[in-house]
Amino acid sequence: MAKYKTESHLRSLIKGISWRIVATSDTILVVLLITCLSGQCSLENAVKIGSIEFLVKFLIYYVHERIWQKILINKEVTKKQTLQKTISWRIIATTMTFIISGAILEAFNEIALYIAITELFTKFVLYYLHERLWLKLPLGRIRQFFFGKKR
Repeated sequence: MAKYKTESHLRSLIKGISWRIVATSDTILVVLLITCLSGQCSLENAVKIGSIEFLVKFLIYYVHERIWQKILINKEVTKKQTLQKTISWRIIATTMTFIISGAILEAFNEIALYIAITELFTKFVLYYLHERLWLKLPLGRIRQFFFGKKR
């Protein structure tokens, strides 16, 4: 079981960037799928929504990550805790997806809702896996060595 250690801000930034790359790719694909199924296929709108999400959600993700850093510090991170973190992020992110999609598509209708709901499921799985992977990566961790000294 992975133990949360104090993490550098650089680690949180790199983790945020890696997540936003995965998440933005998924968003663009989901928007394309939903808009094409509804007969309003638009790569331009998909890229706009993905780009805006990348910027806005990156900042919010960083804050979310630092809050959870404080909650989980020096604790064994269970799959249940990863699930709780995933749920908290999905609530924030899915709401933002609906708002951003509705604003870009100029309608807060079923298309924006379908985008948000579809993304809810795809991102839930992707985020959980991303979190579990990052628990295994030593990049940017401040480790305690002999006699409790930090490096």
